[in-house]
Amino acid sequence: MTTFALLSIAGASIAALLLLIIRFEVHAFVALMLVSLLVALATGIPLAEIIPTLISGMGGTLGSVAILVALGAMLGRMIEVSGGANTLAQRFSQLLGPKRVPAALTAAALVLSIPVFFDVGFIILIPIIYGFCKAAGVSPIKYGLPVAGIMLATHVVVPPHPGIVGGAAVLSADVGWITLIGLGICIPLAFVAQWVGGYLNRRHYTMQPDAEAQFRNFGSVDAADAPAARLPGVGAVLTLILAPLALIMLGTTAATMLPKGDALRDFLAFTGAPVFALMVAIGLAFVLLVRPLGWTRKRTNEVMESALPAAATVILVTGAGGVFAKVLTVSGIGTALSQALSGTGLPLILLGFVISLALRAAQGSATVAILTTCGLLAESIQGGGYSAVQIAVLTVAIGFGGLGLSHVNDSGFWIVTRYLGLSVADGLRSWTVLTTVLGVAGFALTCLVWALVA
Repeated sequence: MTTFALLSIAGASIAALLLLIIRFEVHAFVALMLVSLLVALATGIPLAEIIPTLISGMGGTLGSVAILVALGAMLGRMIEVSGGANTLAQRFSQLLGPKRVPAALTAAALVLSIPVFFDVGFIILIPIIYGFCKAAGVSPIKYGLPVAGIMLATHVVVPPHPGIVGGAAVLSADVGWITLIGLGICIPLAFVAQWVGGYLNRRHYTMQPDAEAQFRNFGSVDAADAPAARLPGVGAVLTLILAPLALIMLGTTAATMLPKGDALRDFLAFTGAPVFALMVAIGLAFVLLVRPLGWTRKRTNEVMESALPAAATVILVTGAGGVFAKVLTVSGIGTALSQALSGTGLPLILLGFVISLALRAAQGSATVAILTTCGLLAESIQGGGYSAVQIAVLTVAIGFGGLGLSHVNDSGFWIVTRYLGLSVADGLRSWTVLTTVLGVAGFALTCLVWALVA
């Protein structure tokens, strides 16, 4: 099939998906599965491989997302029902003042997202975002957008995240230089995320009914569950949030600094796995929340189970997004797009950014976009006589291409929009715009660095 035909199918599939969800109000899960099937048929994927491809896309996404969303939702629900989120929000709002809270949350998200994958960190922080927004009397979208934006920016350009580390390996780039350059650019991007988030929030976004109900009832603590004298303290809540993040940080640091086969590295990798870290946090919740509050086993189970219905929707829609991305990849649409762009004659740094951005828009995964682009340009970069610093800058530029244009084929799009209560249309107006602005701003700052080292 020709490149033009493949790209036409890609454009038509995204248009059809948006039409089904926005105009005809088809449930996102059903729409994603239907369009994925039609794309597979239209692009000529053999009939015998279509269903296995759909299953592979679902399984590949849910293998990492389902457990994390479920455990994260349970932990967040326990913190919420115990009154811990309200306690933390009120205490820090008093210390910082209402005007400083959004900036403080964004700064904290930047630091916490360095060792932690985007989806894991955002899920852990959701109850805290809800708590602060509840205390301030604002929609979670106001604080949640810049937090999610800077966390994703860090995810695509700061090691030890998989896309940028894999890209560095393909290009033989220095990870140390990439870390310094990527983190140095992400710091001013945090201010950009805060400003753009504030600008986007001048528009009113109507929360989806299920998310609005969840936010409205957030922090409604039964006096029998959490008498005022026994409300969890700030220290207990911070422990539950920071403990899994600390374990993940140790695991990723060990993987970077210790040699393969080292016993300590293997142990820290096990304890630093996000699934294990969240299980530890839930175990700590039994000690720091359940026991002091005197919850019975029945009550504890009720609280944990009440988190699952909302989590189930996030899991299914995210998995369906993975199906759509898998079909776009298997069909050859991503390859056709990258090959078409490679012949444009653009400057190498701009070409890397554009190809990565286009692949990100076409198939959804920032990691795949970064790795594919690095592979396509490896020969040009490695044979171009560039210094170690210049290669690192080029790698970061490719990373920022993977940040922009997060939309319906990206699992992160569904996680952010579902937890913040955004409709698909509002998600495109806010989250997609924010990621694209941050990607372009990050690339512009990378070009400034390039001008200094070229």
